[in-house]
Amino acid sequence: MSKELAISTKLIHGKREIENPFGSLQMPIFQTSTFKFDNTAQGAARFSGEECGYIYSRIGNPSTTLVEERLAILENTETATVFASGMGAISSATTSFLKKGSRLIADKTIYSCSFDLFSKMLTEFGVKVEFVDFTDLKQVRRALRRKADMVYFETMANPTMKLVDIEKICTIVHEKYPDCLCVVDNTFATGLSCKPCDLGADIVVHSATKYLNGHGDIIAGVVCTSTELMTQIKGMGLKALTGSVLAPMDAFLLNRGLKTLPLRLEKHSENAMKVAAWLETRDGVEEVYYVGLKSHPQYRIAKKQLAYTGGMIAFELENPQIAERMMNNVKLCILAVSLGDCETLIEHPGSMTHSNFSEEEMIEAGFSKNLVRLSVGLEDADDIIADLDQALEAALKA
Repeated sequence: MSKELAISTKLIHGKREIENPFGSLQMPIFQTSTFKFDNTAQGAARFSGEECGYIYSRIGNPSTTLVEERLAILENTETATVFASGMGAISSATTSFLKKGSRLIADKTIYSCSFDLFSKMLTEFGVKVEFVDFTDLKQVRRALRRKADMVYFETMANPTMKLVDIEKICTIVHEKYPDCLCVVDNTFATGLSCKPCDLGADIVVHSATKYLNGHGDIIAGVVCTSTELMTQIKGMGLKALTGSVLAPMDAFLLNRGLKTLPLRLEKHSENAMKVAAWLETRDGVEEVYYVGLKSHPQYRIAKKQLAYTGGMIAFELENPQIAERMMNNVKLCILAVSLGDCETLIEHPGSMTHSNFSEEEMIEAGFSKNLVRLSVGLEDADDIIADLDQALEAALKA
């Protein structure tokens, strides 16, 4: 075919370069720990890298290779590697390059486990870490007065839905320090909505547990980057440091989820837009943060940077007690952490996903215990709204 295939087609068919020995429609699950060699010379050649082929599933497996090929297509990068969790991906992508004396600049508002990794673990190993607000370019430039080895931020910040101008940040960083690595967590947006490497980022990470899989039945992560950088991430970060290897069955399920990502993300975005617009009109709701609303502080960045507005909403209520009562009264929505599933999930960052933040750190990151995080699912939008309405009504009356 001479016509360039659409991304929705590519996520279903991939490149069709991986051998399927039995001709099944779906790639078999290669549930094996090791692979046999024809002779010792072949084994030696594979270990030295002179010959392509599989050795041991910690290093590679046809099931993981298949989904990695599609993830690289999704993010428009040379290569991708899957991991056993999002934190496996984040840890491998960062610690593969940072060492004692290295300097990392990270956004103040990030996923809580990433925050712990940077603020507690990396600092103990001698990495210098500074947190700044990446929406304030003056702060970023000030932080870059001293040599930086890596900057890290999220496309949509968890849990506030703050947006960072990826292209501007990467340009500022690379003009000052060409070798400084820009790492972007693209979990909330996905490569279908935003491709950070096309905007200047060096490495993209995901919790593939979320939208990429979309069905709440696996834990997985992914790193997408250049072949050169992946050699270090996979050879050191995955193989020797974290050992965070995705199982073949989970790779199979992740590949299945990717096939419906375009359909799901469109519906998530449509539903969330309706829910967010309703929340803005609802008595008792103090503030709504959704990238599709004109009231969002970085709405212009959203219009420039995102193809889909996604399913993530954050909103503030008057106090934590009302927030708690509301979440305890939902009937259709499910009180649970995680996001990107078919079901609508609601949670309280201040006491759940970001409970490791001190009160001061929450304020620095731009949220409080009044904040509720909502992952809008694929149910009928009116049903979601009706449930939130009755739950909020019960919370306000109590």
